[in-house]
Amino acid sequence: MKFSQSLIPTQRQAPSDAEVVSHKLLVRAGFIRKVTSGVYEFLPLGLRSLKKVENIVREEMNAAAAQELFLPHLVPIELWQQSGRADKYGKELLRIDDRHERGYCFGPTHEETICDLVSHTVSSYKQLPMNLYQIQTKFRDERRPRYGLMRGREFLMKDAYSFHSDTDDLDREYQVMHETYLNIFKRCGLACRAVDADPGTIGGSSSHEFMVMAETGEDQIATCTDCCYAANIEKATFNHAVSKVTPSEKDVVEELTPNMKNIEEVSEFLKIEPKQMIKTLIYKADESWVIVCLSGDREVSDIKLSNLVDGDDIRLATDEEIDGLTGVPVGFLGPLGMKDCIKGKMPNAKYKIIYDHSLLAVSSGATGSNKKDYHTINIDIKRDLGLDEERDVVDVSSVLADDPCPECEGNLRLMRGIEVGHIFKLGTKYSEPMKATFLDKNGKSQNMEMGTYGIGIGRTMAASVEQSHDDRGIVWPRALAPYEIHLANLDFTDEILAFTKKLYDDLNELGISVLWDDRDERAGVKFNDADLIGCPLQIIVGKRGFEKGKIEFKIRQNGEKGDLSLDGTIQAIQEKLNTL
Repeated sequence: MKFSQSLIPTQRQAPSDAEVVSHKLLVRAGFIRKVTSGVYEFLPLGLRSLKKVENIVREEMNAAAAQELFLPHLVPIELWQQSGRADKYGKELLRIDDRHERGYCFGPTHEETICDLVSHTVSSYKQLPMNLYQIQTKFRDERRPRYGLMRGREFLMKDAYSFHSDTDDLDREYQVMHETYLNIFKRCGLACRAVDADPGTIGGSSSHEFMVMAETGEDQIATCTDCCYAANIEKATFNHAVSKVTPSEKDVVEELTPNMKNIEEVSEFLKIEPKQMIKTLIYKADESWVIVCLSGDREVSDIKLSNLVDGDDIRLATDEEIDGLTGVPVGFLGPLGMKDCIKGKMPNAKYKIIYDHSLLAVSSGATGSNKKDYHTINIDIKRDLGLDEERDVVDVSSVLADDPCPECEGNLRLMRGIEVGHIFKLGTKYSEPMKATFLDKNGKSQNMEMGTYGIGIGRTMAASVEQSHDDRGIVWPRALAPYEIHLANLDFTDEILAFTKKLYDDLNELGISVLWDDRDERAGVKFNDADLIGCPLQIIVGKRGFEKGKIEFKIRQNGEKGDLSLDGTIQAIQEKLNTL
């Protein structure tokens, strides 16, 4: 394609609302354009790269014996009511009523729709297993769209759904999809790994996320230094068994800690480490209360807490609510005597106290005394809190760097990553309410076992930019580059124009995609745009080199430069491409 005939609106400045590299560079290089918050247009360059991701996904899914179909964007709300998700999914579910006041939603995911299809078309075990997928635009009414293609309201996604007669067959297909996803991201030129993850609102018994390693990733991942353990921070845990401590022989004592409410102030005053503090937080879960106790150096994982506690609305209690429940000022709460405080202030309150397993590592602990300006020290978790056995504690906190690995003797390290894919074992979570059943070998009706498997197409494209760029622009892997070669002529004499045009035509005939910068622009403008757009190989035809029988090349990835002879240019270019 000729640059002069293309819509490539490159920009020198990044958009003011861009926070991450991919957002900045994809806009600056003329790949995407913002229409409104969370909604982007894909311009010709962007669409070419997007289609390359899409085609790799399609080829690998087809190779795994999945069948492509296309489901409607607009879904009757009755299907979501049947599964029970219409009210639980939240405000991200974009709803609409037609002129007859019939309710619909724009599908953010299609478990209900695919179950409805299969329930009407599959009836026997002989038709199973079956894996159906689509590549389709999704809609989610994100409260705060951000990071360009990373988190938008409208996005392209591959979603697949498999149906099985038993859990063993589901496990088999889950592993097939696991390997298929690794193949997809490898072909996309991405450094990616699968990590254990929380199923979230999709649900199911287990799930894995596929993370592209990048410093700018919005997800945090815990990985082991010695083994293959890897998990999203929302799911990661550590081996608390190695953290058990020697019991304290000192009696508990109250210490005056005037106006000291936070962990840092109190631990410094008491001359102990934050990890020796026992932090006490109170949450409101619908109409009940949840009191969480954990070591002072850790934070509560909202996802882990939600999985442990019943309630649709779980949030930190306000200072006023805490005072109404306990009568204790915020900053001086503690597990010792908490039940008596609640009994005195709100005797009919429904509450539960949760002890995080990080407390098993607390030695001679300190915590609030449940009265203003006092903390209690020398707490022994077994003697004073009754904590010792596995049944007494739960995992509700986020892991920290250097925590002991839960699967070996190594330690955890924390990394950043971008989620580009997610696979789930759903079991019968959707098939049962949606009546997706089959007749087994004995003629008995059974609920189908299900799996679901998603890949963000645009997000994968953006993740590639996050992982591969420099201060001059994008550095595309060959598999995702809009064009393999960026060809630029720096002179417009008849001889050079004729040579450049023939080179352009010959490369296209060989199936090598070329963006020919034929604009009458300064060399510096052309070089800057070539680096910004990021095609793998740049070919430059200039007067000085041409007169010596040579043209120049530059490999975008490593900056390598050199000359190619006018004789055998095509073969030399092919050899360079084959190294990329």
